[in-house]
Amino acid sequence: MARMRVRSAAGLLGICLSVSVGAQSARSLPLAPEDLAHVWDTEHVSPPLPPLLDHDEVERRLTAVAAADPRFTLERVGESLEHRSINLITVGTGPFRVMLWSQMHGDEPTATAALFDVFDYFHRHRGEPAVDRILSQLTLYVVPMLNPDGAERFQRRNAQYIDVNRDALSLQTPEGRLLKLLRDRFEPRIGFNLHNQSWNTTVGDPPKPASISLLAVAYDQAQTENANRRLSKRVCAVIRDALEPFASGQIGRYDEDFEVRAFGDNLTLWGTPVVLIETGAFPSATPDPFLVRLNFVGIVSALDALATGAVNKADPKRYEALPRNESKGFYILIRNATVVAGTGVKAFTADIGITGIRRVRTAAGQRQIFMQTNIGDLGDLRTYSGLRTIDADGLVAAPLWNDEIKEEDEVDLPNWSAQPSTSVIAPGQPAAIVLLRPLNDPSKPATRYVVHTVIR
Repeated sequence: MARMRVRSAAGLLGICLSVSVGAQSARSLPLAPEDLAHVWDTEHVSPPLPPLLDHDEVERRLTAVAAADPRFTLERVGESLEHRSINLITVGTGPFRVMLWSQMHGDEPTATAALFDVFDYFHRHRGEPAVDRILSQLTLYVVPMLNPDGAERFQRRNAQYIDVNRDALSLQTPEGRLLKLLRDRFEPRIGFNLHNQSWNTTVGDPPKPASISLLAVAYDQAQTENANRRLSKRVCAVIRDALEPFASGQIGRYDEDFEVRAFGDNLTLWGTPVVLIETGAFPSATPDPFLVRLNFVGIVSALDALATGAVNKADPKRYEALPRNESKGFYILIRNATVVAGTGVKAFTADIGITGIRRVRTAAGQRQIFMQTNIGDLGDLRTYSGLRTIDADGLVAAPLWNDEIKEEDEVDLPNWSAQPSTSVIAPGQPAAIVLLRPLNDPSKPATRYVVHTVIR
């Protein structure tokens, strides 16, 4: 078991809070995002599927981090309603305090995985100028999994079914009370609130997936700007510039409206400006590695800019110019299909937008990911985009009336005019759709088709 070392809160709070962001290091140039990406490509230790991370694995990994490197302090700082430990990793000796927390929503694990890559980077590259200056100028307080009960269920809310991120004032959740306690104990100069956002979140026109969205959190309705909020805007600018080479046109600005109940808004009000990093979708069949990599590069780049003082030269307008998030994306977008809805109405031409939400279930003692899909919209969706787009011009879209149907089968399209299908193509319905190609064989009935694509 790793040796637990608890630092004196009084000693930490005794550090003068007027210390400025770290002075520019003369020992080496600032970290290049391309170099950090290469480090991640060759060295990362994060799991390939972050949704499968559970509390036990996080505890094992944290124990290993503290055991491998005496610079890391592991402390059990609290527990969830169901008595799962909530753990804090502390590393660094600098006067500028930074707090990072992930998975206050249990089903938002991408940054949790990336934090283990950050820890490993500090360990493997100890003694190198970049790591030395980060850990000599900053002290990092990291909670990789704030809501372990929610993570165990892979749900947003905790075991009380309360959204921890809306509990900053009532403090009815043990997780919320702990986050407030840690902020008051360490009085960090900046905080990083690490989340995931819906895969239908987009940015730009035409819309692209919002792979990363940033927010310099406001602390009042007027969105007043003081020195702290200017700092968070500069940090967001640093992250934007670091990530654009890897996700061009896929970085957005999160909704800036003040939320009186939220932790980010209240921590900023209490004196700790908060940078929100929301991880969205990535246009790949295997999106997780790309998204974890973006988090790693963005977080380390921000920490280095804080340590060197380069953050003071960042232009807040780079953050302010980010396009706002929108919800104009689908998991699958079927364009220009001839829709036989299964309701008995006459066929019509329409686009079909399918939403997808990743879920986790346990089977035979193993956590497994599956995709829950629903029809989100139907009609003219030309202003929307899809992570996967299917050109269905010349194809018929019908409800999947038989689960045994597979691609390239020859089938007869049922006549639902007298008896509607038990599943239909309509918003809110499960996405069980078959795309059919007309057989165009005069010797066979006009209702005969070849299965082009099956969507479940």
